[in-house]
Amino acid sequence: MQKILITGVAGFIGSNLADRLLAEGKTVVGWDNFSTGQEPFIAGALKHANFKLIRGDNLDLDALTKAMAGCDTVFHLAANADVRFGLNHPRKDLEQNTIATFNVLEAMRANGVKRIAFSSTGSVYGEAEIIPTPENAPFPIQTSLYAASKVAGETLIHSYCEGFGFEGYVFRFVSILGERYTHGHVFDFYKQLLDHPDHLRVLGDGTQRKSYLHVGDCLSAMLHVMNAGTALKAKHRVEVYNLGCDEYVQVNDSIGHLCRALGLKPRLEYSGGKKGWVGDNPFIFLDTKKIRATGWQTQLNIEQGIGRTLQWLQQNQWVYDTRKWP
Repeated sequence: MQKILITGVAGFIGSNLADRLLAEGKTVVGWDNFSTGQEPFIAGALKHANFKLIRGDNLDLDALTKAMAGCDTVFHLAANADVRFGLNHPRKDLEQNTIATFNVLEAMRANGVKRIAFSSTGSVYGEAEIIPTPENAPFPIQTSLYAASKVAGETLIHSYCEGFGFEGYVFRFVSILGERYTHGHVFDFYKQLLDHPDHLRVLGDGTQRKSYLHVGDCLSAMLHVMNAGTALKAKHRVEVYNLGCDEYVQVNDSIGHLCRALGLKPRLEYSGGKKGWVGDNPFIFLDTKKIRATGWQTQLNIEQGIGRTLQWLQQNQWVYDTRKWP
């Protein structure tokens, strides 16, 4: 039976992944320092005989190495994903994203674990000149510390796959939506509308173009190519996949979907400019032909993903009280 370690298991994607793997009969070791993870997200997993939770930080290499003993696969999902406020604490991206990834790889090497999936980001393409952006697009100047730290993590994985014979899967996500979502535009907009349904503050001018993906489709994509072992056939034993929908929307479109679902017509107050913050990419749309060529397809479009996310937030407003705000 496969034994899989998930870093960031109590997070949005990690907790959904744990539930999916346990339902498939896998044994899961969950690792989390609960800096942003939510214990209620793993309540179901904790009742499962094949799940073990270990509290720890990726910066503690000794503890991480012990936690990983006996595993054969690692899903490295833990990260500082706070792009907007990254300049307030520059060291956090270095430590929680780059050094943490190095420690995960070293713990794998110590335990003889050869297989890793890594949650990267479409932000690594910066302000891409090629739209939709394919995996082999040239990397531009990085505009956020988050993206820079993820690029560093990717290259470490490439080197370990080449040097130590690892099997690596790097997934460059667009923004992920869905159940247990606690970070991003739908989360922020809904909180505002709860507080003041008559007006909505929007960073930038609302014309920023973004693509989104439901968490269920994200998990299916990762597991699909890993089950097929596509990296084993790659030149350097590592494959990079863009994950996203084959559509994008403006921020204004997202607001429209959200407000129609809520039956609201708030006054929109824009901060102005093409970017919401330093490092915000005004147009993210990834070319997903590579992953689709393997047979994977999305099940939900962006509007459906926003609707599912909103429905979950309406039923779980407690997340606004427990969220650790910058």
